[in-house]
Amino acid sequence: MTSPALLELSGVAKSFADTVVLAPTDLAIAEGSFVSIVGPSGCGKSTLFNIIAGLLAPEAGQVSLEGRDIVGATGHVGYMLQKDLLVPWRSVEDNITMAARLTRRVTEADRAEARQIARRYGLGEFLDHYPKALSGGMRQRVAFMRTLVTHQKLLLLDEPFGALDAQTRLEMQRWLLDVWRESGRTVLFITHDVDESIFLSDRILVMSPRPGRIVADLANTLARPRSIDILTDPVFVELKSQIMHLLHGGEQ
Repeated sequence: MTSPALLELSGVAKSFADTVVLAPTDLAIAEGSFVSIVGPSGCGKSTLFNIIAGLLAPEAGQVSLEGRDIVGATGHVGYMLQKDLLVPWRSVEDNITMAARLTRRVTEADRAEARQIARRYGLGEFLDHYPKALSGGMRQRVAFMRTLVTHQKLLLLDEPFGALDAQTRLEMQRWLLDVWRESGRTVLFITHDVDESIFLSDRILVMSPRPGRIVADLANTLARPRSIDILTDPVFVELKSQIMHLLHGGEQ
């Protein structure tokens, strides 16, 4: 049985001045799924995220979350960027509670939740540390925990591991899958890394060069949970070949 759509886009389009950045786009994301978007730089991936997050208004189209119109509305998704944007003079605990700090007074319940989630996901010993004392992977974990405690069903992750070295990146991908499985959130994930998109996702959306549009919506049938062994699985290799052809060899 198909899961009901948590997020739906219909005919969403965006231009800047005379440049069409995002062609009319339709999209449905099932609750609890993990969907990646791959495409060349400048194809409108981040523009699409900003429209979903309510930071940009589309010229045309509709965006709904759980059946509610959210065009131009903010505060209904968790949004994480490639840069961790941690506040350097705040501790790990204070950075995790930053969303509450920006909107209201931080409560003891907020702090207790920050401590609990940090301990659960491997940073319990670093709650009093400051960002400068953390590795790149640890900083990204803190940024993701800050996103999780917004308690939004939909998380938008815009190349969160793009600046990490290959080994740390793989560790973070495995960590993210564990957190996603335990939390039950819905994830929409932007990446330029085809291997990453396949390793993480249930579906991979491939976008064209500007004006961006979805040229393929590919199901990923690789079983979960996933280990690094799938990187050489024939299904993985075939799916990667298909995506690379779409990105660099034209539509099929």
